[in-house]
Amino acid sequence: MAVIIQAQPEINGVDVAVNQRYVYLISAIAALGGVLFGFDLVIISGTVPFFTKHFQLDEFQTGWAVGCINLGAAIGALIGGKLSDTLGRKKLLMGCAVLFALTGAGTGWAGSFPLFVTFRMLSGVAVGAAALVCPMYVAEISPAPMRGRMVSFYQLSIVIGILLAYLSNYLLLNSGVNNWRWMFSSQSVPSLLFFVGLFFVAESPRWLIRKKQLPEAITVLTRIGGETYATAEAYQIKASFANETKESISDLFRKDLWPIVFIGIVVAVFSQAVGQNSLFSYAPDLFRQAGMAQDSAFLQSIIIGVINFIFTFIAIGSIDKIGRKKLLQYGSILLCLDALALSGAFYWQLPGAWVLVFVLTFIAIYSATLGPVTWVSLSEVFPNRIRGNAMALATLALWITNFFTTASFPVMKQHWGLPVTFGFHAILCFIYFLFVRVRMPETKGKSLEEIEKQLTQS
Repeated sequence: MAVIIQAQPEINGVDVAVNQRYVYLISAIAALGGVLFGFDLVIISGTVPFFTKHFQLDEFQTGWAVGCINLGAAIGALIGGKLSDTLGRKKLLMGCAVLFALTGAGTGWAGSFPLFVTFRMLSGVAVGAAALVCPMYVAEISPAPMRGRMVSFYQLSIVIGILLAYLSNYLLLNSGVNNWRWMFSSQSVPSLLFFVGLFFVAESPRWLIRKKQLPEAITVLTRIGGETYATAEAYQIKASFANETKESISDLFRKDLWPIVFIGIVVAVFSQAVGQNSLFSYAPDLFRQAGMAQDSAFLQSIIIGVINFIFTFIAIGSIDKIGRKKLLQYGSILLCLDALALSGAFYWQLPGAWVLVFVLTFIAIYSATLGPVTWVSLSEVFPNRIRGNAMALATLALWITNFFTTASFPVMKQHWGLPVTFGFHAILCFIYFLFVRVRMPETKGKSLEEIEKQLTQS
């Protein structure tokens, strides 16, 4: 199915017939990496009471067990940018799919706590690399008028992975003494599906042009939008690389580029610091503390997954209309207010139903705003010539932040109490609101090359 969309100015106002079905197909397959991302991060939420009892862990060790995957993800992000530039986006994602499958089973059947942590961190390497490459690939292959919606599908796939993890945990809850082992092992199934699906996607045309494989890039671009679109896009992409020098990490700190890189890092850090991962990773424990029975707490976790799934569609439908900046502003200030409500609910020991309402509201707001928009912004904001290393640095910051928020939550809950913990997250949300209002540029409807010109000339 071809859909007529208005091309960007560089294509001289010509209407381009975009093969929307093909763009959706390859974007959907690539975004399956997000299913594994969400599944892998959240599957541990249902296993916490079982593996902590099995390995006899205290709250510090529990925080380490839950959070260590983020250190692995930081490593994956650190090496993912270079590997994606060397091997290509597609080959790296295939490697991630294999690693996902192996480490899921390895974590589940680890015989000791050190081995458990090792497999969990290796699984994080796959998460970090996939989280770096998947949105970058989708952004590079999608036409500008569709890009926000396409990259938002990556967040939708993360949400689907989270929902599947909660559902898997609930279904395997009563599978016996080894229930937690089967919960972890279930991750291998979507990993293999992702691996097979990648055989049907094309390599990024921007990567192909960078590697002097112009005919192959033209073939991909022609299939996306026809010959006129392919010629114009190839010209723009080549022009963006015309003055390229050998990329190095030090380029990120150049006076003209660092302000752009800094914006990306802040977006990445605050996407994890606002507190949603604490809700995802410890949801059953929070609901039990609010007075719910174990079976009921697991069922409420599935509701979190459903809410997360439903509200992501709000972002998909609005991100190319409302814009990235406004959604980040709305989301951060609303999350601030909801975190304050959660703090009050635990301070005044309100009934569990109120806790459930505020948790679901927090997830709904995050899913409709910060969750999808973060990945869209990170995939757009960096110039072509530094995108690999800049994405690596930003996602490295993202995963380190994720580690500290998830690993510290049991300790903060134990020593500060939940009211202070959620009050702290409310402050972070407000700081992020101020930053977005003052520093964040709007990038909707612009080609990656137009965004680069806007930011490097400002």
